[in-house]
Amino acid sequence: MKFKKVMGTLFPVVDSDRRKDMVVKQILGTPQENKGAINIHRHDPNNVGDFYCAPYRYFEVLKNNVLDINGIRKIGKQERQDWAKTVSENSLIIGGGGLLNLRHFELQMKLFEQLKRLGKKTVLWGPGHNDTDTGKFGKRVSYNVDLKNFGLVGVRDYSYKQHWVPCVSCLHPIFDQPFTETQEIGILFGKKSSQNEVLQKRLESYPTSNNTTNLEEMVAFIGTSQTIVTDSYHAMYWGMLLGKKILAVPTTTKFYDFKYPAYITSYDAFEADLLKAPSYSGVLEECREINHTFAEKVFDYLNL
Repeated sequence: MKFKKVMGTLFPVVDSDRRKDMVVKQILGTPQENKGAINIHRHDPNNVGDFYCAPYRYFEVLKNNVLDINGIRKIGKQERQDWAKTVSENSLIIGGGGLLNLRHFELQMKLFEQLKRLGKKTVLWGPGHNDTDTGKFGKRVSYNVDLKNFGLVGVRDYSYKQHWVPCVSCLHPIFDQPFTETQEIGILFGKKSSQNEVLQKRLESYPTSNNTTNLEEMVAFIGTSQTIVTDSYHAMYWGMLLGKKILAVPTTTKFYDFKYPAYITSYDAFEADLLKAPSYSGVLEECREINHTFAEKVFDYLNL
């Protein structure tokens, strides 16, 4: 038995899986209510895409009604109990971000999947699959939850066309700003690749940024670039909203399932692929219209 599991048996607070299991049991043993609506997503201020992909940011009726999906594994017992209480008392809007088919969030998503039958109103708003298995890259991915077990469904993956609702971050007014292109190529690293010193050194001759800065800086970098090379989903998406040419370096399945495909490459091969990078027009307007239409359905369903 692994040391972590041994210690978790003796001291459950040490094992995050044990902590999460205790919270799940608490919630499933509690009567479910729909007093208000809470938006659950990965509320990570150190990842710009994750931080801005939540519906509560764009609708006054949801303002500040947010819960971090990782709260289920907090060390503090009271913090976990508060998280469970918030989930049990409110209708849930789950998303956006890559919450599906990722082990880190699997237990939470399986929990949310069970709540509809207990009387909970549940909405999926813009989550998507995020499987790291390279064998699934470019293939249709089956979700690790059953969409029928949620009250209302909108996912960012276009292979589920009847439920397609692209990331709600398109509603941010920053995408209405004009930008002047000052650089031919911009490389925008994801969180992990931004910490890869060897990669950073190899590409230091190019203008670079990453998704751990802030929204204004990240979008301005995209806006002033003609072509974006990135392993960040939201850099890819926001580049498309701004009509940029996009080359994507995939790290999970999420890069293969947007309506408008980026050209798939790698940080070793992108220079030879620059002329293959596609760009699209009208994406911003389309994504906004779909989200506004879906919002009306959500607010009607939740009686907001």
